[in-house]
Amino acid sequence: MSNTTSRVIPVILSGGSGSRLWPKSRKAYPKQLHSLYGDRTMLQHTCERVSHLDAPVVVCNEEQRFLVADQLLEAGIQNPTILLEPISRNTAPAIAVAALKVLKENSDAILVVLPADHKIGNEATFQQALDIAIAQATQNHIVTFGIKPTKPETGFGYIKAINAGENGAAIEKFVEKPNLTTAEQYLQSDEYFWNSGMFVFSAQSFIDQLKLYEPEIIDNCEKSLNQALNDLDFVRLEKNNFSHNKSISIDYALMERTEKAWCVPLDCDWNDLGSWRSFWESSDKDAQGNAIFGDVLQQNCENSLVCADEKLIAVLGLENIAVIDTDDALLVLNLEQSEGVKTVVEQLESSNREEYSQHRKVYRPWGSYDSVDIGDRFKVKRLTVKPGASLSLQMHHHRAEHWIVVSGTALVQKEDEELMLTENQSVYIPLGQKHRLSNPGKLPLQLIEVQSGAYLGEDDIVRYEDDFRRTVVKEIKQRKLV
Repeated sequence: MSNTTSRVIPVILSGGSGSRLWPKSRKAYPKQLHSLYGDRTMLQHTCERVSHLDAPVVVCNEEQRFLVADQLLEAGIQNPTILLEPISRNTAPAIAVAALKVLKENSDAILVVLPADHKIGNEATFQQALDIAIAQATQNHIVTFGIKPTKPETGFGYIKAINAGENGAAIEKFVEKPNLTTAEQYLQSDEYFWNSGMFVFSAQSFIDQLKLYEPEIIDNCEKSLNQALNDLDFVRLEKNNFSHNKSISIDYALMERTEKAWCVPLDCDWNDLGSWRSFWESSDKDAQGNAIFGDVLQQNCENSLVCADEKLIAVLGLENIAVIDTDDALLVLNLEQSEGVKTVVEQLESSNREEYSQHRKVYRPWGSYDSVDIGDRFKVKRLTVKPGASLSLQMHHHRAEHWIVVSGTALVQKEDEELMLTENQSVYIPLGQKHRLSNPGKLPLQLIEVQSGAYLGEDDIVRYEDDFRRTVVKEIKQRKLV
């Protein structure tokens, strides 16, 4: 650590969708919440990277709030502040509201702003550069890390910082993604760095500088934060004022305009895992350049990526090809076309396909469900309920349900009746009947749910009571998601 006596607080940005890593990454379950390398999720890796600092501020959206909270708890992250963005407005407003939140209690705090979806191979080198950046931040520099380029990359923005030694240098200019010829010139010059998207600065300096260039953002974020609600473990930002922010990155809003911008060089085997090609590049490979994950048989393949989620995959004679399998979608692409995955996701969104936002297995604050079979007028789910957790007290207009306990103990409420069920026992919930499922035990409850009816959409739920403070209706006027 540096010699500063200021509190150093990580700000973890976990609001991205990671669309170029579809079908693994999806809107409701993006890449930072997946274990793409090691035995932790990317969010957990990022938080652990700065766990020696003060308790973090994590910015995420409402849909992912319980997943984020669960993963922080699992990683042993103590006393995090979780800010819920009511709507995505890019990085400048997200960082601004986090800085304002920190300043309410720590006027001299230093912020370490990290996206939740970066991979860093050399942690020791990162920590050394972080100490340097913190020291520079105490001198009122707005610091970013410049990644030393290893190839003429055309998919990243660049930073020009001349004579940037160990302690860094003032940033001369930012450059958008260059063409190949220009990128090759940058690589040879030793004056250019990849723009990492990681920052270190005094919270007050950041707010003062952003107020010069984007005062509306500060005004909107202050109003939103002042009207925020504490909701369980979350700080729910007020939507109206936050929505008035323009959608703008910290680079455009501040870094390309401030005279305080400073670059600290970083050479730590960094990767933003922004595409399947970058994922392949960062992965361990065999002698033929293949990165293989899961149950895969391969013959005569070169420089390819194969990810098997649940089933066996056999591949023959592939070259420079990625095969990405999940439980409900399969992607096959030339690794040179990795950027095009985003257009596939846009097509799925415009067609209102569930595969755009959800996996077959869906996580809820009480546990998860996996839709294992769907047909005409029926759906079969495998439910897992956490120990001590309960689903909402609810009712369905269009479907009946049959629950069969596979393992664990189920407490079932049917109107005013309560039933205790154990392994191999079952219960029928007629259409229109109020009901609730709880796990009173100390082990996960596993059960099979068979739905039958004319309409089996997830929005056929009227919720009356809920332990997780999701929307409750006292009168049946509208449908709400479970």
